[in-house]
Amino acid sequence: MESRAIVRIALMAAVIGVLGMLPGVMLPIAMGVPITAQTLGVMLAGIILGPRHGALAVLLFLFVVLLGAPLLSGGRGGLGVLFGPSVGFLLGFVPAAFVSGMVMEQLKRLPVFAAALVAAVVGGIVVEYACGVVGLMAIARMSLAQALLATAIFIPGDLLKALATAFVAEASYRGYPAAIASRA
Repeated sequence: MESRAIVRIALMAAVIGVLGMLPGVMLPIAMGVPITAQTLGVMLAGIILGPRHGALAVLLFLFVVLLGAPLLSGGRGGLGVLFGPSVGFLLGFVPAAFVSGMVMEQLKRLPVFAAALVAAVVGGIVVEYACGVVGLMAIARMSLAQALLATAIFIPGDLLKALATAFVAEASYRGYPAAIASRA
């Protein structure tokens, strides 16, 4: 792997960490799963870096968190996060970034904004929610219907994050076309 790729992976992991510093919003309906800005970083990781490097950036971020760095919303970190109701969402960061990057690569013929929006919705919402629902069912002992209902509250905010991701991808591409791995 080139040193440039390693730097981009590390920078994107840092972006995800910085987004965790923004205060999260706890909702009682979601069993302690906070609304955070970090999924924005996960979407950007896949769309900007591509599937493999985007997933590596998220893995690096999760590795640092599991070592104890308080980079998750609310200053959480350490192995204990693997036993909370948000574990499915956390572990879903990796496939979400990967799928976002794959979808972005497959949509090369679309304008960057449209491709990034679709990629963010498919990877950053559909895949992320699938993992999060499974985690809620396992940890919070919810039924599928209860877990789906609990996560529905996140959809409007995540759609806004998908739009923000598309705007950032478009602006990045206009300023420096090589910034988007699938378009370089």
